[in-house]
Amino acid sequence: MGSKCKAREIYVVCILAECICLRNNVPNSSKLEDGMGAEHAILGVVLKCMHTHSLLVWRIRLMRLLFCIAAALLGTMLWVYPQSAPQELKPPTPEEIIRQFSAKETEFYEAWKEYTYHQTAEVRVVSVNGSPRNEVMTVISDVVFKDDGSRDILIRRRAGSIHSVIYTNEDEDIINNLQPFALTDKELPSYLLNYEGKETVDELSCYVFSVKPKSIKKGRFYFEGKIWVDDQDLQIVRTVGKPVPQKKNTQFPDFETIRQRIDKKYWFPVWTHADSELQFERNSVRIEETITYDDYKHFRSKATIKFEQPAP
Repeated sequence: MGSKCKAREIYVVCILAECICLRNNVPNSSKLEDGMGAEHAILGVVLKCMHTHSLLVWRIRLMRLLFCIAAALLGTMLWVYPQSAPQELKPPTPEEIIRQFSAKETEFYEAWKEYTYHQTAEVRVVSVNGSPRNEVMTVISDVVFKDDGSRDILIRRRAGSIHSVIYTNEDEDIINNLQPFALTDKELPSYLLNYEGKETVDELSCYVFSVKPKSIKKGRFYFEGKIWVDDQDLQIVRTVGKPVPQKKNTQFPDFETIRQRIDKKYWFPVWTHADSELQFERNSVRIEETITYDDYKHFRSKATIKFEQPAP
């Protein structure tokens, strides 16, 4: 019984709210009393009560009425205009990720060519056909800029030697030029990329892609393996793979390269390590290689102005 009465009260309050809104468009109250409809009749009763009750009682009842009307209107607004749930951001597609990080890699590679740094490469023959070896060669070099602005590699010191395998110009080219591997806009069309999901590397959330060349042109080396791309900076932070092509008498170990942020902006390589069993035509040779990169400095060209002597 009580719930029915409350429902009727809410219905009456809603009608009164509508009547009061209509009241603003009517010149006087007599037209409301003479008008047709339940809303006008109820408002007419309210107007009559104003003449039959004391002013104090009417004010109290009117305040209660207005409070009920406000509560009813608020409930109606909440019902009609529900709060919209926050929309989740749609994750980028692999194609979008590739396009974005390739642009970042292009920026990184161009910046990397403007830096000087110190490089130490150590090549170790661990074993040959299972027999231990202790052959170590160390090459220490600096990447510097010439007066004309071109970059050059200066060998500061060579120490030790290896005899079980031949350290070729191709090995040196791999160390100096394929590292770091940068998948720039220029290089991207030469590779096939397959998205493999997300992983965490040193507390960095990364996109993982497998990479392999679409085709191999003679006289050039390519990269085949995996890359880890930071999902915030969209730059490669880890690389695991090997140079290709490889032949029976020309083998290269699988390597891992780790990058770190330099100058709070670019992810430059700081460490490369390889440990692989290379299968040559006659021997099986276990090789270890470690390359470190440090002392990065941004190069600023120095312009020299020469004044010609005035003609006599």
